[in-house]
Amino acid sequence: MFIFETQLKKIKHNVLKSIAILAKEDRLTTEELSKIHVGIVDKDTPQYRCCVYKERVIVNQRAKLAAGYSPTGDTMDELEDIKNNDQIIYIIEAACDKCPINKYTVTEACRGCLAHKCMEVCPTKAMVRVNGKAFINQELCKECGLCKKQCPYHAISEVLRPCKVVCPTGALSVAEDRRAMIKTEDCIQCGACMKACPFGAISDKSFIEPVARRLAKKENLYAIIAPAIGGQFGNKVSLGQVKSALLNIGFTDVYEAACGADLVTIHESNEFVERMNSGDKYMTNSCCPGFLSYIEKKFPKEKDKISSTVSPMIATGKYIKSFDPDAKIIFVGPCTAKKGEMRRPDVKDIIDYVLTFEEISALLDAFDMDPENCDSVTFDDGSTLGRGFAATGGLTAAIENYIEREKINIDFKPIKISGPTDMKKTMTLASIGKLPANFIEGMMCEGGCVGGAGVILPPLSTKATFVKQNATASKKSVVDNDKIPEFENINLERNLDK
Repeated sequence: MFIFETQLKKIKHNVLKSIAILAKEDRLTTEELSKIHVGIVDKDTPQYRCCVYKERVIVNQRAKLAAGYSPTGDTMDELEDIKNNDQIIYIIEAACDKCPINKYTVTEACRGCLAHKCMEVCPTKAMVRVNGKAFINQELCKECGLCKKQCPYHAISEVLRPCKVVCPTGALSVAEDRRAMIKTEDCIQCGACMKACPFGAISDKSFIEPVARRLAKKENLYAIIAPAIGGQFGNKVSLGQVKSALLNIGFTDVYEAACGADLVTIHESNEFVERMNSGDKYMTNSCCPGFLSYIEKKFPKEKDKISSTVSPMIATGKYIKSFDPDAKIIFVGPCTAKKGEMRRPDVKDIIDYVLTFEEISALLDAFDMDPENCDSVTFDDGSTLGRGFAATGGLTAAIENYIEREKINIDFKPIKISGPTDMKKTMTLASIGKLPANFIEGMMCEGGCVGGAGVILPPLSTKATFVKQNATASKKSVVDNDKIPEFENINLERNLDK
């Protein structure tokens, strides 16, 4: 049985499932896309919007994006407009509520002072006096914030859109008609806005269609499962059952990304030692693509401090390609930014598709496969510490363990951060030479990957199961992983200049 945290997630699941069914049956056409709303939207009574007609339009736009097409396209040329774009996060225009909230509002704290500095600084003359107090003419207001800064009584309140508040790079803006708009040049594909929007008006482009189609054709597909999978299908489903479910729908084999994480720990630890001995002040991790892109876009002068070690996803992908060059590899995780990482010039051709946990759940449902009803199989590629990469501090713990076990003489002073607020603060300190550490473990999502935008269930619901399943790994430390010798001839260096 599939579990949904909210009704929005259920709708998204049903849309993705419908796309996967059409793909596996080779029936995905523009005509079929236009019928997706049937069975999802009530025929007579609107559930969430003003009318059933709007609900149908929203579902159909969501379906187009779920199929990898432009949500607003009609003809095939218009639909395929975004097919090969690197952008992952899009606005579903029909679903955007245009948030009819006024960013700045004068509160009862206004004293109607004589100085009226708020009026003097307003560039559009939107601030006027009404009944002796300040009042904002919202039709003229350009939301510059000068009035708020000038008010000595702090009588002007500021309310921001949820999607705009959480965007770490300022990529989320507002069009003239108040509809949300993404500045693609600033977007790091982290999905924070998608997660924050209470109307489900922001979503990620999906690759579920080609994966479902290839599975139906029984092609040579491998799956790599991120360690954050623990608890995503409920507390009754084991990791072995998840693997079994994926094998049952046609995957050739399934691997833990935690195995790649063990390799990353060793490679990144040795890189850290080399950098510190060479005089570097600090180094950051590179396993979180959101954090990596954040540094590149907001702190480009610090780019050379990013570790050149590939992520666990890429390390595991390279391992699979080393013995099966013709394999098509699908990474399954909680992260939308991974969809952007797979298209980076320095690592492309390793991972063929990325699906979120939401998408893999819909894919399994489309193939009538419930993990809870599957027999468990052995799934023990990575160590407990490798699986720990999914949460904030996991990478740091793995490196500390490796340094201790290998008796490496190095002063390792880490700082563990997650979320945009801590990230901005820490990187600002690093950029001015005030960082009280020599290693930054940065995770874009609060709490780490377990809080990613593509999870089925939130960390509070999965924590106990996640911890329990991590502890089941027979290898407790990265140095205990018997697969490590198989990686000796695999290049784990990433060229960030590409």
